[in-house]
Amino acid sequence: MSERTPVALEWRVTGMDCGACAAKVRGAVERLPGVAEVDVALMAERLRLVLDARDTAPEQVENAVRSLGFGIESEAPEKPAPARRWYETGKGRLVLGTGALLAGAFVAHLTLPPQVAHWAFILATLIGLAPVARRALAMARAGMPFTIEMLMSIAATGALVIGAAEEAAFVVFLFAVGEMLEGLATDKARDGIRALAGLVPRTALLEDGREVAADTLAIGQVVLVRPGDRVPADGTVIDGISGVDESPVTGESVPALKEPGAGVFAGSINTEAALRVQVTREAADNTIARIIRLVEEAESARAPTERFIDRFSRVYMPAVVGMALLVALVPPLAFGQVWGDWIYRALALLLIGCPCALVISVPASIASALSAGARHGLLMKGGAVIEAAARTGHVAFDKTGTLTYGRPVVTDVIALSGDGAGLLALAAAVERGASHPLGQAIRARAEADGLMAPPATAARAIPGKGAEAVIDGATVTVGSSRLAAEIGALSDAAETRAAALEAEGKTVVVVMRDGAPLGVIALRDELRGDAAAAVRRLAAMGVGSVMLTGDNARTAAALSRDLGIDHRAGLLPEDKVAAIRDLAGAQQVMMVGDGINDAPALATAQVGVAMGSGTDVALETADAAILRNRVGDVPGLIALSRATMTNIRQNVTIALGLKAVFLVTTVLGITGLWIAILADTGATVLVTANALRLLVFRPDRATRRSGPAAGA
Repeated sequence: MSERTPVALEWRVTGMDCGACAAKVRGAVERLPGVAEVDVALMAERLRLVLDARDTAPEQVENAVRSLGFGIESEAPEKPAPARRWYETGKGRLVLGTGALLAGAFVAHLTLPPQVAHWAFILATLIGLAPVARRALAMARAGMPFTIEMLMSIAATGALVIGAAEEAAFVVFLFAVGEMLEGLATDKARDGIRALAGLVPRTALLEDGREVAADTLAIGQVVLVRPGDRVPADGTVIDGISGVDESPVTGESVPALKEPGAGVFAGSINTEAALRVQVTREAADNTIARIIRLVEEAESARAPTERFIDRFSRVYMPAVVGMALLVALVPPLAFGQVWGDWIYRALALLLIGCPCALVISVPASIASALSAGARHGLLMKGGAVIEAAARTGHVAFDKTGTLTYGRPVVTDVIALSGDGAGLLALAAAVERGASHPLGQAIRARAEADGLMAPPATAARAIPGKGAEAVIDGATVTVGSSRLAAEIGALSDAAETRAAALEAEGKTVVVVMRDGAPLGVIALRDELRGDAAAAVRRLAAMGVGSVMLTGDNARTAAALSRDLGIDHRAGLLPEDKVAAIRDLAGAQQVMMVGDGINDAPALATAQVGVAMGSGTDVALETADAAILRNRVGDVPGLIALSRATMTNIRQNVTIALGLKAVFLVTTVLGITGLWIAILADTGATVLVTANALRLLVFRPDRATRRSGPAAGA
């Protein structure tokens, strides 16, 4: 037999309605030989694993899942499956069937002799219980004896044995109703992802007038987007000027002006005039597709609270089963109590033993929060990020491109010798090809003034300090005042001019040739309009703020005064990392930057947040991303995280509180079988419904005043 290496496989699994369902699928497949790295995502309905086909064939994995009563498709489609009506689902049909049987039994009770009616209730119980018992046996064979299906089967069968046929039939019906309601609630939580998938139009209009499927568009093709049309692909405007409503993608309510050279998102709406757009991304890689993948895959990054609940639930159910056995045996054997009464109480206790509500309490809240965040341009990579963000006590902001627009403009060109035009041309030559915003601003000003930059060779960047190149045999350097001082090129005249400009909040670069200063160029990058308000909102939430910048101390001080924020200036990338570590020693730190130059600091912080309108870096690096490039979304992200952790605590309290109350009342004989099943399914529905409240949470309006421990 030829050697075969393990391969990664993926399926879509349907019928999973709670965390316990996902655990059943995981438990069934991870016991198969040759299976590793099992990942079951409840909201995405996805099963991923690594399989060694020499030990287990893919068909065996599918059979193991189907034996538990779940559907499975061998190829996971790109888009989530559309929601089915409740009566089209297997659980919906079970409700209709058990309801009809129960109604028939009650009719028999009213019209036929008691003995016949009794057998009608027995028949209704057995028929309704049959599919539940089949699933229970399949799970027991897969090594999972402690499931709600098994407990339900034992309780209903036991009720028949002790003569409580009417109650047994009613309990089977209530169980079916509860299972159906769980499915409806979970489908509601999935609607957010389905809504995102439906934003991209199915067809696109090419510039030659032909209509084609949007998912067949190739990079480089040009499409015509008429007023009122949705943009069919991520692209760049090459002709036309119009306002584009990006709220379906980023949550930004004000239409953005798009003109040639501007980028547009698939799913956004053209509001004013026709645009010609060149496709820059294929359908499978557009912004919405990446957001959907991020939200779905975030389920795998489980919060520490969720992992703890999972461990607890594995102990909880066997403990309740053991307690039920004691309740059934001890009073009759030790105290001579009536066997029937205590067996009945033990059976009711079994129905309380399912931890469904507890297991779903965390993932339901996390899924709702991820969906709500995505609709408002806030992307977080899973529950672990949400839990960490909720504990944030300090936010460190990068300056350029984060607190400011990242589009500095040249405001002053001061030559110490010669003329300003020559100084600007030299600087532009050094900055040719530079990616830093300051270098790009210098080039843009030179081009606008019609200046011809001389040829330059051996150009190189000086990280965190500037750039240099060889021009006409001399080394020309464009760098910060700090760099000029380090190499002894900051003359008294240059220092005086630089100090005056920096006091005005401007960034100053010194142009030097072979170590001698030629002049200074001042630039200013305006603060974002919502930056000061965001800092005030963070303060209202009990969160401190600091600006970390490589800029000089005077410029940083001027900007920090406008913002009302602390600052640390003159920082190299490694200095920012050290600053983050220093802050993190006392409290949880969130770092907000552009996702490129600040990558080391983003990685060092407990939570790294990238600013960026759908860029690769913003979506695929850091722990979270803010699509709208709004500083005001930073407190919104923290508020959403804190609200999520509060919701989780409420859910755990509901789940455990109801279980505790009905455990006591059941043992005391106050409540019976049908109340017990209501307690179980009712708790699950309540927990899921409470989690769904997060879907309407408005991060831009909420301010949760609580300390860092609020998310603990």
